[in-house]
Amino acid sequence: MPATEPTMYFVGVTTKQSSIMRVFPAWAGELGLSAVLKGIDLPPGAPEADYREVVRFLKSDPLSLGALVTTHKLDIVSAARDDFDFFGDDAQMLHEISSISKKDGQLWGNAMDAVTSGLALEAIVPDDYWQDSAAELVLLGAGGSSLALSYYLHKRAAAGFPVPAKVTVTNRRASRLEEMQAMHAGLGSTLPINYVQVADATENDAVVAAAAPGSVIVNATGLGKDRPGSPLTDNAVFPSKAIAWDFNYRGDLVFLDQARAQGTELQVRVEDGWVYFLHGWTRVIADVFGIDIPTRGPAFNRLSEIALNVSTKEISK
Repeated sequence: MPATEPTMYFVGVTTKQSSIMRVFPAWAGELGLSAVLKGIDLPPGAPEADYREVVRFLKSDPLSLGALVTTHKLDIVSAARDDFDFFGDDAQMLHEISSISKKDGQLWGNAMDAVTSGLALEAIVPDDYWQDSAAELVLLGAGGSSLALSYYLHKRAAAGFPVPAKVTVTNRRASRLEEMQAMHAGLGSTLPINYVQVADATENDAVVAAAAPGSVIVNATGLGKDRPGSPLTDNAVFPSKAIAWDFNYRGDLVFLDQARAQGTELQVRVEDGWVYFLHGWTRVIADVFGIDIPTRGPAFNRLSEIALNVSTKEISK
């Protein structure tokens, strides 16, 4: 239905379950925005016609200002590319979008994940974490978020900053790994990347077990949020002093439960996707409404505090 007031949308799978539906009104008050947030739910891999319908609605409806896109970042570009007027540089490189916005009456698609995943990783590990270290990055899943994080690391390496000693990406579909490898080749990336096709979770277990101490192991599959489960089995053994990072912050988060179940001598640290969630939303809100939102400091900390308070109250009900 046409919007009756300034509206931003959340294009996802189970949007009503997301904390952002309660957080956004509080953030809007803090940021001085007179707007509402509404969800648009589509199943993963929805028909192309559905993606085109969403994009054309956003483009034509005057009070629909833009949207954040999660699970459908790649598919929405593939299906509705011709309905956009412009794509940002990162969107053109990654062939995905996480932000839809309007500028001077034209529809823009922007990919924010290279920035947001990088900001989230920087919040988890110190800037010198990879310096003179054998620690690796293991990305379980080769979707848009993994692609974006690898792009962030490519730009970091090109600027002369330390990066992981090795990056390993696993995925069940070989085509997704081939697409990622082609993108890295097109960039002229010097990242030491190993692309591994896996048939099941036991093969992911083997990849994780072989990683060096201190490695960052990432659940980038969506399992635990959009779909139940984990990319690992309960028999998985993490490297000592590893960091288990789930891009998800809500859902069953079985992957993090498996990391917590490791023996105390392994000292595995657990990180969920809460900071990723904060950066992901604040970057897109800034894009959609054309405002400046700091990525750190008192103003960002205030938004984090507001979001945490709202989410905590919701859980306690």
